[in-house]
Amino acid sequence: MALTRAKKAQKVEQLAGELEGSTSAIIGTFSKLSVAQDFELRQKVREAGGRYRVVKNKLAARASEGTGIEAALQGLKGVSSVAYTSGDPVALAKALSAWVKDNAEWTFKLGIVDGKVINVEEVQALATMPAKEEIFAKLLFLINAPAQRLATVLAATGRDLAVVLNQGVEKEKFSASGSQSGSPSGRALGTESAPASASPVPAAAATPGPAAAEAVPAEDLSPAPAPAEGPAAEGGDAVEATKQAEAAVSESPAEG
Repeated sequence: MALTRAKKAQKVEQLAGELEGSTSAIIGTFSKLSVAQDFELRQKVREAGGRYRVVKNKLAARASEGTGIEAALQGLKGVSSVAYTSGDPVALAKALSAWVKDNAEWTFKLGIVDGKVINVEEVQALATMPAKEEIFAKLLFLINAPAQRLATVLAATGRDLAVVLNQGVEKEKFSASGSQSGSPSGRALGTESAPASASPVPAAAATPGPAAAEAVPAEDLSPAPAPAEGPAAEGGDAVEATKQAEAAVSESPAEG
């Protein structure tokens, strides 16, 4: 039964509304599909974040005008069905490729990703790429890796410093009382400071004034004469001995 012009316009408007905002699409064809196969295919496409429809070529061409997948829906021939999405095209390609392996009745025609038309080989290659979420996760890991390494180094430095300080506290190397009372080695070397209670010597007692200096007699301050020494003393002894010898000689004839 042929569609009236009004119904065609209605279907075009409905399909245009569904295709609006779509950025990727994969177009395929099939010879025959059972109801169960068609239901399973639609379910797989929905799980990948897309929608699936069997379309008439001319209606699809008109409905896609002004959309992001217009180039892929122009000039189609034969039986056509389209799976389209505004999300991840890789997820959609993976879902269709996995389903086609068990359902050879459905085959690819072409595809379009962000305005670029791709052939069957490129559609199959798209299915082998990592999903958008996986790419974002890897990219985020590469961005965060240097920051994570820096944070690890800084955390390790802080832990090491804390361990050193803790060991110093345990060994009482940072004790305040030890620095005030002095170490045992300092006491052995006599480096202890004088008691704070010791009073200073008065200045008057330490330094005698002028009155005390005048009370001492001048003669008491003069040095005692030293005994004569040297050649002069030895000469006097020789003269005395000579005199005694002469006296002895003069006395000897008188006795005879």
